[in-house]
Amino acid sequence: MRKSAISSAVAVGLFGALVIADQVINDDLIVTFSECVGNDCVNGENFGFDTIRMKENNTRLKFDDTSSSGSFPSNDWTIVANDSNNGGASYLAIEDATAGRIPFRVEAGARANAMVVESDGDVGFGTLNPAVDLHYVNGNTPTLRLDQDGSSGFTSQAWDVGGNEANFFIRDVTNGSRLPFRIRPGAPESSLDIQANGEIGMGTSSPESPLHVRGNVASLEPILTLENTNTSNGFVRGIKIVNNGGSIISFEDTNPGPGLPSGWNMQSRHDDGSFGIANATGVGQEFSLSYDGNLTISGDLIANGTTYTSSRISKENFSNINVFDILNTVASLDILKWNYIRNSDNTLHIGPMAEDFHAAFGLNGEAKDRISVSDVNGVALASIQALKQKLDQKDAEISELKKEMDDLKALVEKLVK
Repeated sequence: MRKSAISSAVAVGLFGALVIADQVINDDLIVTFSECVGNDCVNGENFGFDTIRMKENNTRLKFDDTSSSGSFPSNDWTIVANDSNNGGASYLAIEDATAGRIPFRVEAGARANAMVVESDGDVGFGTLNPAVDLHYVNGNTPTLRLDQDGSSGFTSQAWDVGGNEANFFIRDVTNGSRLPFRIRPGAPESSLDIQANGEIGMGTSSPESPLHVRGNVASLEPILTLENTNTSNGFVRGIKIVNNGGSIISFEDTNPGPGLPSGWNMQSRHDDGSFGIANATGVGQEFSLSYDGNLTISGDLIANGTTYTSSRISKENFSNINVFDILNTVASLDILKWNYIRNSDNTLHIGPMAEDFHAAFGLNGEAKDRISVSDVNGVALASIQALKQKLDQKDAEISELKKEMDDLKALVEKLVK
């Protein structure tokens, strides 16, 4: 059982009986030396440097505010040293006696300088000399935990903010202790820099747009990489631009060659719905693809340095053809007038159907729904050659007939004379 802490005095009453009575002092009390309070204080107590000592097995210092007016604070407080039950904890605490809870508690065995408040207000945890407003020192990964425990009806969630020799990190404790945010030691200045206007710089402290990525990389090394780890092998929108009007992607060359443009603009146009490519001089578009599939370029169509990739060095498996067979096949091919279904203004075109062309000539592999420009040109040129040969043959026959006519005319004139 705990002993009762009762301030009392022993007095001799009538007939010599011992009487225990409280001592009431109706004046200031000044103790010029030390004071011991508690059942275990002894005569001749050795105080050492203690001025006031509380000595027994249940030490409490109670602040009992008896204010009765509603306008005055009346909360009671207690300084508590250790639990009062057997096997309880050892600690020093400040208890809100009125509410019955402990807002401040220091357990026995806490490390040195567990919490230090300097004269300038700097607070140190684990350090006697905090260098900043809040300074936390630990030998292994000092960490701050933000723990929403669900007591207010919200879903429980815990986050850690910490740092060590490997990284500064934010850890999602609740979801497998993943690290969604990390900064490695030695990261460059302004690796991530958010301006007051919300613009974000990566590698720059002066972003010139909502997101400005700046890097110093070797040749052909990308400054920005977008990598999708989904293995479904489906289409992915790598970049999406949303705008109330046309959109432009600019390529700027800070050191163009003599007479060359300083960059290019890829643009989707709002006025006609086309997609185009223009050099930075802004003089027209070198490439324009209409929304219904019509392609317009301002120069020759060249690939691998040769128009239509027609160089002999890029081809193999040569064989001769019969141009007259091709001409006859062309003659039997349906050439129709038509428009594309997706063409909203019904622009008319003339040409064969890809399926008919493929069936007639067996060109362009298995792509039966399209015609290669090179194949169309080749068939046309072969047909022209066949027609030229036919014309040459006709010219030769006409020349022979003309000679025979001339000879016959000369003979007639001779006979008439």
